Amino acid sequence: MIKEKCLTCDIKSAAVGHLDESQLRILGENCAEASFKKGEVIIKQDSLSSNIIYLKDGLVKTSMEWNHKNQILNIIKAPAYLGIPTTLVDKVNHYSVSALEDSIACFIDINTFKMLIDRNGKFAYEIIIHLCKNELLQYRRCVYRSQKHIPGLVADTLLFFSSEIYMDETFRLPIDRGEFGDLIGTTRETVSRMLKEFQEDHLIEMKGKVVTLVNPDRLIMISMHG
Repeated sequence: MIKEKCLTCDIKSAAVGHLDESQLRILGENCAEASFKKGEVIIKQDSLSSNIIYLKDGLVKTSMEWNHKNQILNIIKAPAYLGIPTTLVDKVNHYSVSALEDSIACFIDINTFKMLIDRNGKFAYEIIIHLCKNELLQYRRCVYRSQKHIPGLVADTLLFFSSEIYMDETFRLPIDRGEFGDLIGTTRETVSRMLKEFQEDHLIEMKGKVVTLVNPDRLIMISMHG
C-alpha cells in the first residue's frame, strides 16, 4: 500500500528517522517515488516546484544555465535532499538536476514537508543540519576554485570521486571531460592535458573512463598544495 511505503523503507533520511508511525503514514500518502535513467532530468531550471525531492538511490549533478552557458554546481550522491531552498523560498527551480547514474527519487508534497517541520522539532533540526552542511560545502568549493591551481583542482576532483562517491581507488568517471572542466572552472582540453600528465607521472591509470588512483598519497599532496 502507498501509505505503508515510508514505514517499511530501509533508506530513510536522518530526518525521517525521527517521525512517528502516524507521521510516516502521512508522508507515505503524500510522496511519490520515480525512477530516472542516466541523463534524464529530475529538476528543470526555471520550472515551478511544489515538491521536495529525496534522492533515495543514485548519483546526480546540479547545474545552472546562465548567459547561454551551463555550469555544473555540484555532484550529489544518494541519499540526499534536493530542492529545499528553491521550493521553500521561491517555488521556482533555480537550477537543474540530472541523473549521472540510474537513480530513484521520492517527490514529497511541499505542504506535507512544511507540516512535518512545524510538528516535529527533531525532523526540522535534521533538515537544518543538512542545509548547513551543504552551505559549508559550497563555501569550501568556492574558496578552492579561487585559490587552487588546475592540477590541485583535478587531483581534488579525482579524490572526491574515489573517497566520497565510490569509496574505491578504481572507479568509472560519471562525467565526461567537458563536464569535468565545468565542475572545476576550466576547459575540456585542460582537463585532458592534466589527466594525461597524471598518467605519465604514474599517479593514475585510465582505460576509457575507468580511473585507478595509483598514487593517492601524491594526489592528496597535489590537492593540498596545487
